Amino acid sequence: MSGNDKGGRVTMAAIGRLAGVSQVTVSRALSEPSKVSADTLRRIHQAIEQTGFVPNALAGALVSRKSKLIGALVPSITSIVYSAMVQAFGERMRAKGYQILLSETGHALEDEESAIMLHLSRRPDAMMLTGIHHSSKARKILLGAGIPVVELWDVTESPIDLCVGFSHGAAGRAAADFAVDAGYRQAALVHAGDERALRRKDAFAERFRERIGGNPAEIDLNAPASLGQGRLALNRLIEEAGFERGLIFCSSDLLAHGVVIEAQARGLRIPQEIGVLGFGDQEFAAHVQPALTTLNVDREALGRQAAEALLCRIEGGRIGRPVFDLGFRLVRRDSA
Repeated sequence: MSGNDKGGRVTMAAIGRLAGVSQVTVSRALSEPSKVSADTLRRIHQAIEQTGFVPNALAGALVSRKSKLIGALVPSITSIVYSAMVQAFGERMRAKGYQILLSETGHALEDEESAIMLHLSRRPDAMMLTGIHHSSKARKILLGAGIPVVELWDVTESPIDLCVGFSHGAAGRAAADFAVDAGYRQAALVHAGDERALRRKDAFAERFRERIGGNPAEIDLNAPASLGQGRLALNRLIEEAGFERGLIFCSSDLLAHGVVIEAQARGLRIPQEIGVLGFGDQEFAAHVQPALTTLNVDREALGRQAAEALLCRIEGGRIGRPVFDLGFRLVRRDSA
């Protein structure tokens, strides 16, 4: 078949000859199919299927100024907290013909900055970021990119463009109010190094001091959450801080479950001596013994709302208020 390039690849011109149309019509059918008749579109797709032709998406993007690509950055691709949000986000985007380019950034701002620059070099139509804290350079280049940006999992009155999330400070204060109202007069905080977890921790400590007067004990793990780290945290609270009874607020359900396991191994009564409060309401939280009391955030709803907000901006729609606060709720179970 004539019309292949020198490397043997099928060209758009060859597809046109096989379908009985011009190369321009083939290009239009691939970039704006609504402007091509159904019969012509059918013949072009038959030619593509017959030859195995792969359209040049980048060339199409240069013509239409749309790459149909959405950049998405998350601290961890293994965390259910982020994966559930991204899955819901991606499902909605794919339903509208977009694909997700996903990168893991960790929690270092400089790593996120590098990932943002790499994604922008791919000319995405929009970007999704996790959180509202970024380096000044990252914020500057995103503002200069001229594409819609949604910051997910947090809220601020000054987003780069859009933000969808909840107040981590409010979550921390709600946890402290629960502890005091439940009758706990001592408290401890177990947290990993995530900046958002630190804000929940600080808000808890401030509210607890306001209502009780004492300072909660604190264990900063500075390590990824795990059952082992949760067990280690309770061991340190008892051995180093002399913590004997009260409520322990953990930055994740995984750490909370580890604390529960260690408490049971030591023969401590839950929730009478040790109350355990998690965060995230992961799937296992309701099914362990005792079931975890935790703060629930609807991760799927966050992902869907972020996608809807971006799609509205991409398609030129107007958004009255760029901040979407979906809130959280405290789920009372048996651990506290």
